[in-house]
Amino acid sequence: MINGNLSSVLMLRFLTAGESHGPGLVTIIEGLPAGLSVSPEGIGHELARRRLGFGRGRRMQIEQDELEIMGGVRFGITIGGPVAVVIRNTEWPKWEDEMSPLPGEARRRMTTPRPGHADLSGMLKYDTRDARDILERSSARETAARTVAGYLAKQLLAEIGSTVLSHVVAIGAARAPDGVIPGPEDLARIDESPVRVLDSAAAAAMVDEIERAHADRNTLGGVVEVVAHGVPAGLGSHVHWDRRIDGLLAFALMSIQAIKAVEVGDGLDTAYRPGSVAHDEIAYVDGEFTRTTGRAGGIEGGMTTGDVVRVRAAMKPLSTLMRPLQTVDVDTKEADVAFRERTDTCAVPAAGVVAEQMVALVLADEAMRSFGGDTVGDFRTNAAAYRERLAGF
Repeated sequence: MINGNLSSVLMLRFLTAGESHGPGLVTIIEGLPAGLSVSPEGIGHELARRRLGFGRGRRMQIEQDELEIMGGVRFGITIGGPVAVVIRNTEWPKWEDEMSPLPGEARRRMTTPRPGHADLSGMLKYDTRDARDILERSSARETAARTVAGYLAKQLLAEIGSTVLSHVVAIGAARAPDGVIPGPEDLARIDESPVRVLDSAAAAAMVDEIERAHADRNTLGGVVEVVAHGVPAGLGSHVHWDRRIDGLLAFALMSIQAIKAVEVGDGLDTAYRPGSVAHDEIAYVDGEFTRTTGRAGGIEGGMTTGDVVRVRAAMKPLSTLMRPLQTVDVDTKEADVAFRERTDTCAVPAAGVVAEQMVALVLADEAMRSFGGDTVGDFRTNAAAYRERLAGF
């Protein structure tokens, strides 16, 4: 199984637990070296970024991420053991009866699964006639727990000068101009945009798209791009299928709720080009190898090239609609309309932040494989030695 193979080779492993309306979400990440700086404020800032974006629903206004570091950190520094963080649900008192772990039963079962969601497949898999048993875990609220792991991965990458950020490429029919690759210095301006896009005209068009969808009681999807700077050449592998960096990135991004497609570099566009204009020619400039273009997205042969890593993820429109689609009641087997939970009109800007976390986790994992070290100092030293060797090639 692919999960088993991937899990067996991971250097950084993380696990999330908890339900959308449960008492809290838990993240445990294992494999971080000792000496990594961790702050609740830093985690909180990253969690707040996940709530950004025009088109979010009321839950983003009332949802508060009250977090507590439960283990693996002392005096703001990792000590080598698994790091555990809990994000408490401030709405838990309202849901304690309905989501209680104690023996009992639901007051009202949800029997009309939503098209496009995990509801029906999960109900069939786990033999339940209540979709809440499924939706509570399949909810994108789980990405808050991933964001904790992503923050730690970004902290680790920063130790070797690597940064990861994202921006929105498209929402509905509105698109940002092609060819814009933001740098770390652009992140604050991206986050200040209501739709996390640099171009103001594109931002206005995207906001208009979202407003029209909201007025129509509909939802919108779109495309986000994650960009990683300062990634050393050689992360990943051409040797084993389950260590190819593009495969790992695709797996990680496709694991995000509502993501339906992943593109590395120019992706699909490259498939329609002749080879003479599909690949990135190699140059030697200022003592290092580089590419004259970035069509491959900084990845060739399953490994990073040392250039900017660039991947895109396409998000479908959210499946909880204010005008519910047709479905079937699992009890009566009669036609019905899907139930409604609180929903957003568009969550594409937030999806970009979550995609950052998953890309950072993959890159940090492969960096730990290449450079290792039980301490952050060892990790930095090994990475510096590797880069020195590359400079002398």
